[in-house]
Amino acid sequence: MATKWNLDPTHSEITFRVKHLMISNVKGSFKTFTAEMEAEDDTFRNAKVTATIQTDSIDTNNTDRDNHLKSEEFFNAAVNPTITFESDALNDEITGNLTVNGVTKPVKLDVDFGGINADPWGNTKAGFSFEGKIKRSDFGLNWNAALEAGGVMVSDEVKIAGELQFVKA
Repeated sequence: MATKWNLDPTHSEITFRVKHLMISNVKGSFKTFTAEMEAEDDTFRNAKVTATIQTDSIDTNNTDRDNHLKSEEFFNAAVNPTITFESDALNDEITGNLTVNGVTKPVKLDVDFGGINADPWGNTKAGFSFEGKIKRSDFGLNWNAALEAGGVMVSDEVKIAGELQFVKA
């Protein structure tokens, strides 16, 4: 029988980096998200993970940029309020379907299992780190501007990462 694990949001984060002006990275995060996992045992091999991110919780530490990212030119948060992920398998990597901006594509992310430990209140917790790359254009996030010196304002490649802590239900 599978064991259910729920995300501990106070000890978890999902972040991203995208190249701006082709010279440096702009970082951001999503502040509101949920996830749960079902695992047959404490190795988490082939565990199933589902996650939902609230699109309008995007935070790049700049209100104008955040509002632009929530607009129709990017995530269209009014029409697409969530980003979802459903895994196929979890091993040294996690594969599954990512839905962004109403478009679903398969993705593969590297995963590092940090281990299991009990917190001071008797909860059993498991920690995972993940990272990978996706292309904005695969999900219809095509807004850009050409630069006078060559290149574009925002790279197509987005690096995504997360630190997730789950609590055994």
